[in-house]
Amino acid sequence: QVKLVESGGGSVQAGGSLSLSCAASGSTYNTRNMGWFRRVPGKEREGVALINNDGTTTYADSVKGRFTISKDSAKNTLSLQMNSLKPEDTAMYHCAADHIPLTLRSMSAPAIPNFWGQGTQVTVTS
Repeated sequence: QVKLVESGGGSVQAGGSLSLSCAASGSTYNTRNMGWFRRVPGKEREGVALINNDGTTTYADSVKGRFTISKDSAKNTLSLQMNSLKPEDTAMYHCAADHIPLTLRSMSAPAIPNFWGQGTQVTVTS
């Protein structure tokens, strides 16, 4: 199976930066494709960014130009560099993985990715 552990969340002022990490263990087959989604109470789960096994990346329009996703395949670690943070970026951020290519839709409600971690909280204050 797969275990995903996120880290790097915290509280930051608007305009600031945070870097999230996701350490994956278990089947590398099931972590070929990875991404991030976020959850806010009272709102639908939203796919944020993904990087598939072929190296292609996709970003939600809301974060395009501000967030950068990357993966260290040797360490099986996923990262999300978040710059120019806004209060509306406040959410619980979860790492997701699957053996089939991810899409923003497959990480967004009502779909559920095959594997995901417990999440790390990001709070952006104005």
